[in-house]
Amino acid sequence: MYELTVETSFSSAHNLRGYEGACENLHGHNWKVEAHLTASRLNDIGMVVDFKLIKNELKKIIEKLDHKYLNEVPPFDKDNTTAENIARFIFRELSSAFEDGNVRLSKVRVWESENSAAAYSE
Repeated sequence: MYELTVETSFSSAHNLRGYEGACENLHGHNWKVEAHLTASRLNDIGMVVDFKLIKNELKKIIEKLDHKYLNEVPPFDKDNTTAENIARFIFRELSSAFEDGNVRLSKVRVWESENSAAAYSE
C-alpha cells in the first residue's frame, strides 16, 4: 500500500458556539491541514497521483476558509467550527476528486495549534 501526504495551511477566525470558556470568544488560528491518500498500485509512470493535482484540489477548498470568519462560511454557519468538523468538511470536499477505485483519500488531519489536532476518515 502506498500513502501520499500533502500539507497546507490557512488562517481564519472563529468562535465556538455553546462552549463555556475562552474559545467561545472570537479568536483565530493558523490551521495546518494534512491530506493522506492511499493506493494499492502506481500509475503508468510510477506515481499514485501527481502531488500537484492534490495541491490544486486542496487549494480550492482552503480558499473557502482562508482569512475568513468561519462561523459565516457554510456549513459552519450551522455546524460548530471545531477542528473535528473542519477536518470532516475538508475530507468530504476533497474525497470526490480522488476516488477512482485505486486512489482514495484515507484521512484529513487538521491542526489548530502546534500541539492539538483532529482527524477525520471514512
